[in-house]
Amino acid sequence: MSRQHPVPSEQSSAAFAQSRGSASALLPETRTDGFAPAARHARQLRLIINADDFGVSEEVNEAVIRGYKEGVLTSTSLMVTGAAFEQAVKLARENPGLSIGIHLVTVVGKSVLPHSEIPHLVDRERNFSNNPTAAGLKYYFSPPARRELRRELAAQFEKFHSTGIPLSHIDGHLHLHVHPVIFRAALELGAKYGTRRMRVPEEERRLALEFDSTGVVQKTIHTLLFGGLARYMKKELKARGFLFPDRVYGNLQSGRMSQRYFLYALENLSADTSEIYFHPAVYADERLLDHHERQCSIEFEAVTSDSVKQRVQELGIKLTNYFEI
Repeated sequence: MSRQHPVPSEQSSAAFAQSRGSASALLPETRTDGFAPAARHARQLRLIINADDFGVSEEVNEAVIRGYKEGVLTSTSLMVTGAAFEQAVKLARENPGLSIGIHLVTVVGKSVLPHSEIPHLVDRERNFSNNPTAAGLKYYFSPPARRELRRELAAQFEKFHSTGIPLSHIDGHLHLHVHPVIFRAALELGAKYGTRRMRVPEEERRLALEFDSTGVVQKTIHTLLFGGLARYMKKELKARGFLFPDRVYGNLQSGRMSQRYFLYALENLSADTSEIYFHPAVYADERLLDHHERQCSIEFEAVTSDSVKQRVQELGIKLTNYFEI
């Protein structure tokens, strides 16, 4: 048995399923009582709600599908090297309204290609480095590693393509797709495999600190680092005809996402199109959870929250996915 979470009403769940991923059924009807959403929502804001790491485990897979059917998830990112990849593909085919992107793995995960073909990237069990900084430096300065990385990324795109699932967008595990070498390869491969949509992780430091004033130094460093990379990415993406959300929320609150933060983010959306991403999972009732697993459970509760669904309606936010931006 899985841990139990509040389940939305039958009417709400059916309406969301009928919307086939756009969540249009959750939008408020035209009001006749003289009230309207706040003036800043005079133009309808669009929001992608994405679950990362689809395919990494059966617990994550269950959370993604329940988040889509019972909650507000409109999109997910598939790890083609995940331990539960085959199950994720089956579930994706059974839920064609759920938008599926590729979650490129270049650290903290396994490769598609064997060690013999990419010895500078993985160990003999096909494990990438667990150190993003060391891996990023190697990918930038080592010519053999760069050549192998391009082959591995091509193999990940090809494995996704082999499923026959429409590819909605590109993002990366731990956001390593912002790395210049990986980014350039992803641009070429995205065009080759028919998707010109990519996540650009950029959010406002001020909003993050107003919600949680701890970790000022870390949040500042992340903002400066990802802000600079985001400007470069957006320039290149526009030049090649790629689309991307204006803002992406989650990086500055990584490991601390919750319903409370979700509601705060909804209240403070200002860009025409935004994305908020989560890492939900559902675990058996009897399982003793570690810190990471407890956090994933909290994030599952956030994406299936009745309070969140109600606030989305009240604010007149259109839930959407990468196909629709």
